[in-house]
Amino acid sequence: QALVVLRREVYTKFFALAPAGQEFFKQSTTRLHFLAEKVVTMTLDIYQEPRRMVQDISALGLRHVGYGIPTDLFGPYVTACVQVVRMLTDDDSAEEAFRWSLSLISRILTRVINEGSTLVMKAINSNSGKQLKKAVACAPRGKRALWMLNVQVGTQSISPLMWALETGSLDAAKSIIVDLLTIRADRDRYYFGMDILFERHPDVLKRLCLEAPALMPTLLDGLIWR
Repeated sequence: QALVVLRREVYTKFFALAPAGQEFFKQSTTRLHFLAEKVVTMTLDIYQEPRRMVQDISALGLRHVGYGIPTDLFGPYVTACVQVVRMLTDDDSAEEAFRWSLSLISRILTRVINEGSTLVMKAINSNSGKQLKKAVACAPRGKRALWMLNVQVGTQSISPLMWALETGSLDAAKSIIVDLLTIRADRDRYYFGMDILFERHPDVLKRLCLEAPALMPTLLDGLIWR
């Protein structure tokens, strides 16, 4: 019964505290209830398996980078959850334990999102090839390909290229592929992103066939220079 009340009231209080949050919680009621239950489970698990939970939360934070979730919404969400728990228990120790663990989860997520919100990921969220070109224009030549293939925070990583494919940001994905397969040079060496592309994503051909077949000609045109 308490869980039913928590699932219902959390979003009522959260949307009252942060109306902008409604733009990011457009899922079905069943999905929202599942998320609320998951939050409660995480606050317990972080006491029992802190090392594993830090890894899991970091991975979750990187996915939130791809969703473009503003970090300033975490504070009101934590406040809403704590207010609901306060309605359900008179045990001050239990309330404080819940508040502490949820605040810790919020801080980890905020750190991961801030560190992972690169210019490339922001361009992908906007599905803008033009923004993506500007984002990588300031990258050192030796790091340029990595900026488009790997965003890492701690031990967790996400691929901007694969995220662009998964979210349907095909304009940004096309710009990444074109940029990776453009030959560049300085006084010391040539740069061509084919090797690092296939090293990072050996299944890139399969993924393109399944998720973005329209980009296959772009990839194959770039590979012809090999």
